[in-house]
Amino acid sequence: MRQRRRARGAGPTRTAGDDGVGGLPAELPPAAEHPLGYAIAQLHGIYILAQAHGGLVLVDMHAAHERTTYERLKAALEARRIASQPLLVPVPVAVSVAEADEAEQHADLFIGLGIELSRSGPAQLLVRALPALLGAAEPVGLVRDMLADLREQGAGGLRQALDRALGTMACHQAVRANRRLTVAEMNALLREMETTLRADQCVHGRPTWSFVSLDDLDRLFLRGR
Repeated sequence: MRQRRRARGAGPTRTAGDDGVGGLPAELPPAAEHPLGYAIAQLHGIYILAQAHGGLVLVDMHAAHERTTYERLKAALEARRIASQPLLVPVPVAVSVAEADEAEQHADLFIGLGIELSRSGPAQLLVRALPALLGAAEPVGLVRDMLADLREQGAGGLRQALDRALGTMACHQAVRANRRLTVAEMNALLREMETTLRADQCVHGRPTWSFVSLDDLDRLFLRGR
């Protein structure tokens, strides 16, 4: 079989035109411009398949969105700009008496994260506001997870608790499996990943994307032999 001739790229590096068929550009730009390529499909409601220079990229959409959300929250916190969005109707959260005490003790921490809580009973909290960045977050699970993080870190680990809280908030906001994304939404996530620090790992340390080169694909299908 005659070997095909084509230009091969080294693929994207892990650093932070006119449309053609299916939303793809008629001709891919240099890898340095968009190293994660262009989305062409969503696989099983979990992964984004993108055509990149020299091969293809598979992205775990939840893990990737979790990282980009976490970094945006972290930057907003450091700039003291986490905007709070009041809820139209306060959401009650049933907790233990000890958890309610802890929420009151760390009220400033929650306020700094854009979360406004009040105590409405010995074992009940009311969520009155959430960070504007987390418009789709589920208040009850978010607050319970954050209280659990505070208990695990203890009184001496406020900074660690804060980082964990940001990670918990990002996880609750990140797109879930089986949510259908448009090509435009998938490409928007790819572009944000390319400008986000540590975008190759989620907050929990899992990889967010993997590259498969054209050479790997050729070997898989025994092309050129």
